Amino acid sequence: MVWMSGSVAERERSAAPDGGTDLLTVGVEEEFLLVDPHTGAAVPAVDLVMEQVPAELRGQVEREFQTSQIEIGSPPGLELSSIRHSLGMLRAELAAAAERAGVRLLAIGTGPVDGPVPPVVDKPRFDRMIERFRLLVPGPGNNGMHVHVGVPDAETGVQVLNHVRPWLPILHAVTANSPFARGEDTGYASWRSVEWERWPSVAPTPWLESHEHYERLIRQLIASGVMLDEGMLYWYARLSAKYPTVEIRIGDVCPTVDDAVLVAALVRALVASARTEIDEGRPAINTDHHLLVAAHWRAAHDGLEGEGVDLTDGELRPAWELLDGLVERVRPELERHGDLDQVTDLLGGLRRHGSGAARQRAVFARTGNLVDVVADVARQTRG
Repeated sequence: MVWMSGSVAERERSAAPDGGTDLLTVGVEEEFLLVDPHTGAAVPAVDLVMEQVPAELRGQVEREFQTSQIEIGSPPGLELSSIRHSLGMLRAELAAAAERAGVRLLAIGTGPVDGPVPPVVDKPRFDRMIERFRLLVPGPGNNGMHVHVGVPDAETGVQVLNHVRPWLPILHAVTANSPFARGEDTGYASWRSVEWERWPSVAPTPWLESHEHYERLIRQLIASGVMLDEGMLYWYARLSAKYPTVEIRIGDVCPTVDDAVLVAALVRALVASARTEIDEGRPAINTDHHLLVAAHWRAAHDGLEGEGVDLTDGELRPAWELLDGLVERVRPELERHGDLDQVTDLLGGLRRHGSGAARQRAVFARTGNLVDVVADVARQTRG
């Protein structure tokens, strides 16, 4: 890893040079599925859609791993309003580009309708991944959300990773948005999580002693063969290989911009709270790895509507109780960043509407038709 890669401007925006008292930048990457508007099945249409994307936006739109996927990235910002504007504009433009190409854009963890597995994008690195890992490509495409929060240096970033580990399962539950696959209810709120874990480098972030330990693990994992390169470090939280940020990458892509903004605000507040704990010399909770795995499994299974593992004592609690506890924990940073009122409003909406998984199941319960589920997700995606 070359820490602090990227432009000087990015470094200046992302750093908090006075030890955590500055506001932290946040940026969001979102992956989407391209589907047939009539059947709802995933289609290999990324090239057709890219041709329809306005030229001025192409720097913020990229191909993903499979030809049924496409990705956007918001510029880093201090204000949630700027993140909302960027994501809303990019989603609307990309949805319109997809429609011009004859397909639909879905903010969904994985495709609910059965169909042929779209091919992988023709790229040398992806070709090497298929050659090495063969049949791990899980289906129509796994679509996640990655939140980047600025940190001043790699050593601080590693400490942040230790501090945020116990709180990621509840964010995992909040983002659950893939209950259906191959034409049926999987019994999970986030089936994407189950499919994604086929890759050998997908895991909760381990306890890290230092940045040197982090880099040594990367070298060892590459040498073992489970990763081709640092880009395949699919831990639920990691240091970005491109930018001076901590990257939280546990969630399904969120169905709406509101949901994405809520998660971005909570992630930033969680990282900022970790920075404060580090500055004050408070140790991170060294959660047992197997209990952490169990907590993430429970989050993928139950989502926000069930129970989750409280990693402070290992007990099961209602997921909403755990989410309320996280919000209370990070409330000072939500206030400091000016996000508390907006987060309170967005949490109210989430309580009313339920998680993405719950919304999909509600549509299916009314109509019994996954094409209706696809249409409703497309409506939420565009906003």
